[in-house]
Amino acid sequence: MAVWFISRHQGAIDWIQQQGIQIDRFEAHLDVADIQACDTVIGTLPIHLASQVCEKGAKFYFLSVNVTQAQRGTELSADELNAQNCAIQPFYIQQL
Repeated sequence: MAVWFISRHQGAIDWIQQQGIQIDRFEAHLDVADIQACDTVIGTLPIHLASQVCEKGAKFYFLSVNVTQAQRGTELSADELNAQNCAIQPFYIQQL
């Protein structure tokens, strides 16, 4: 059972480290083949990868960031993520 945090953004990594959540694996890219049924994956994943995580029986938590149009494509700091009310939200995604 491992908790994964998937992000290539240092601000998001800094933010999650401030949340008091024990992260076992920090990865910039997710290889779904490495995920086990009891794992938890936290991050902003493409929907097809999030679906594959859920299909494996792992838990998926979406890193929800409310970026403004001006912030799109920019690196946000942990402080900016806090100001944006960044949150972790559980989702179960299934392809139909």
